[in-house]
Amino acid sequence: MIGYAAVIGTFAGVFPIFPELTRAEVNLLSHAIAVVNTAATVSLALGWYWIRQNEVRRHAAAMVTSFSLILVFLVLYLLKVGGGPGEKRIVIEAGMFLGAYAGTVKAAYLGMLAIHILLSVVSVPVVLYAITLAATHSIEELRSETPHRKIGRIAAGSWLLSLSLGVVTYFLLNWVYAYEFVEVSY
Repeated sequence: MIGYAAVIGTFAGVFPIFPELTRAEVNLLSHAIAVVNTAATVSLALGWYWIRQNEVRRHAAAMVTSFSLILVFLVLYLLKVGGGPGEKRIVIEAGMFLGAYAGTVKAAYLGMLAIHILLSVVSVPVVLYAITLAATHSIEELRSETPHRKIGRIAAGSWLLSLSLGVVTYFLLNWVYAYEFVEVSY
């Protein structure tokens, strides 16, 4: 709930506590966020792998690491949105990779971005529930008395897809295609 309130409050301008950032600082934060999200994706994938190998301690460490990285992401993201003078929008022109299909590529990009955003919002309660179960039960209880396994699969799957799509859209926006910076007041 606090995370949702912080994000919504930042977009609505309710929390005017952020320093004003330059475009260069917004770009730097974008790159830092991509690094954090890539690390979280790798950690999450390792956690999934390790639980399938019955390496519970490694799984738990990977999931705590993933969650910690997402908290770092949240701070960086709120700073970028709250202090940034606008947002980047993708530009696909002739001569660029698949530039002849700019409309299709842009639609695919926006579709991936929409799925990323939707999953990032809806996965939060499921992830928190899985973490709460893990924090309040023994390993034996988790396996026999809770829906942690089922909830964990849903949480990890949606979270992994959201993170992966976020990294892909970052890569497309910043390294494959061009972008325009659009002044936006939230």
